[in-house]
Amino acid sequence: MSLSIKDLAQVVPSPRQLAWQQLEFYSFIHFGVNTFTDKEWGLGDESPSIFKPTEFDAKQWVEVCKSAGMKGLILTCKHHDGFCLWPSSFTEHSVKHSPWRGGNGDMVKEVADACREGGLAFGVYLSPWDRHDKRYGSSLYNDYFKDQLRELLTGYGDIFCVWFDGACGEGPNGMKQVYDWDGYYEVIRELQPGAVISVCGPDVRWCGNEAGHTRDSEWSVVPEELQDCEKIQEASQHVDDGEFSKRANSRDENLGSREAVKDKPSLIWYPAEVNTSIRPGWFYHASEDDQVRSLEKLLDIYYKSVGGNSTFLLNLPPDKRGLIHENDARRMEELGSRLRATFKDNLASGGRVSASESLDGQHKAERVLDGDKNTYWCPKEGTERASIEIELQEENTFDTIVLQEHIASGQRIERLYIEYLADGSWNKLYECTVVGYKRICSFPTVKAKQVRLTIAESRWCPTLSAFEMYLSPQNIG
Repeated sequence: MSLSIKDLAQVVPSPRQLAWQQLEFYSFIHFGVNTFTDKEWGLGDESPSIFKPTEFDAKQWVEVCKSAGMKGLILTCKHHDGFCLWPSSFTEHSVKHSPWRGGNGDMVKEVADACREGGLAFGVYLSPWDRHDKRYGSSLYNDYFKDQLRELLTGYGDIFCVWFDGACGEGPNGMKQVYDWDGYYEVIRELQPGAVISVCGPDVRWCGNEAGHTRDSEWSVVPEELQDCEKIQEASQHVDDGEFSKRANSRDENLGSREAVKDKPSLIWYPAEVNTSIRPGWFYHASEDDQVRSLEKLLDIYYKSVGGNSTFLLNLPPDKRGLIHENDARRMEELGSRLRATFKDNLASGGRVSASESLDGQHKAERVLDGDKNTYWCPKEGTERASIEIELQEENTFDTIVLQEHIASGQRIERLYIEYLADGSWNKLYECTVVGYKRICSFPTVKAKQVRLTIAESRWCPTLSAFEMYLSPQNIG
C-alpha cells in the first residue's frame, strides 16, 4: 500500500516526545564501580566495598550541566556490572553494602533531588544486561528487572527518560537473557507516563553510533520496523563509527525520505538522539584527563545534533572523588558561554516579514518572528512550494540562521534554500534538506537587510514557527 503525501505530513509526536525534544541538550552521568576499577565494562564480581567517593556532590554535577546550558541529566543507576546506586530491596549488590555514607546512602535520591532543586529534568539508565545477578538468563530475571524499574519510577519524583541500551551478554551463569521489552514498557507507561523510553524503546531512536556523527537529513518520521529492539541490540554491540559516518549521509540512510517510506504501511514518529562522551571513555579514567573534547568539536556536535533535528546527550563521567573533573567542568562553562553569547541577540526581531501566501490570519508570516513556539506560518493546504521574505530594521552582519518547524503538526520540509539581497540581486547563502524541530544554518558572515527563504519541496504544506538570525561572538568586530 502506498502512502499519500498528506499521510506522511500528518504523523506527529506524542506529548512526551515533544517535551523531550524541547530539552535539546542534556547529560549522561556514568558513575559506579567501574570508576574505581578503571574499567569500562565491569565483570559483576566487584565488591561493593570499593565504591567510596570521598567528595561526592550531586549539586556540583547539576551546576556543571547548567553552566553548559543543559536541561536534563540521566544517571546510570545500574550498569552492566549489576551494582545499584540506590539501596534496592531486590539485591544486595548495591550502595547499602558500600562504605559510602556508611551504607545508608542513596545516590539516585541525592541526584534526583539536586536536579529538582536546580531545575533540571531527571532521567534513569538501567542496564538490561546484568553480569552479577544469577537470575540473569531466566524469567526470574525479567521479574527482578521490573521490580527494580518500579523502585526507580516510584521513589524519585518525575522521570523524563528511561534509557535502555542494547547490551545482551552472558550472566554469571553463562546464560543470555530474552528481555521482556513489552513488560518493561508496561511498567514505565503505568508509573511514569510522561517519560520517553530511549534507544531500545518506542519513543527515541539511537542515531546509530557513539561518536557524535549525524545524518545531513535526520527524519523523525520513519518506518515502524526501526523500533525492532532485537535489531537495535545487534547494531549496538559493535559499531564501526568510521563506516557509519560514510553511510549516514548517503541517500540510502535518509530514513524518512519519500523513497524510504512511500510504500511503508505503517510510519511512526521516532526522533533521533545523538549520544557521545566528553572523553574517549564513558567512565572516568585519570589517563584521559588531557583528552577532553575541544570546544570546537563540542560546538560542531551541538550544531549538527540540536541543530540537525536531534537531541544531544553528552556524557560527563565523575571521578573517584565523586566530582566532575575540573577539566571537564571548565570545558562545559566554555561551551555554555559560547552558546549563550551566540544566541543572545536575535537580529530578526522587529523585522518585517511577508510570505508568498498564508493559510489564514492565524498562520500569517509574522508568526515566524513572534517568539512563540506554538504559533506558526504555513501556506494553503496542498501548497508544497512557498517562500517568506524578512526585511531587517537595519542592515546587519550575521553568520547563523535558526529555523524551526511546528513539529506538533508534523515534519514536512524536504528541501529549502536561503538567499540575501545585495546590490539588487539575490545571492544564495545556504541550502539544506530537512528542518524538523530545529535547523541551525551556519555560513561565512554576510551583511544584508533582506533575506529570503524558499521552501522548494515539502509534504502537503510546510510550517515554520521560527526564523532567527545571529552573529557568532568570534565574528564580531
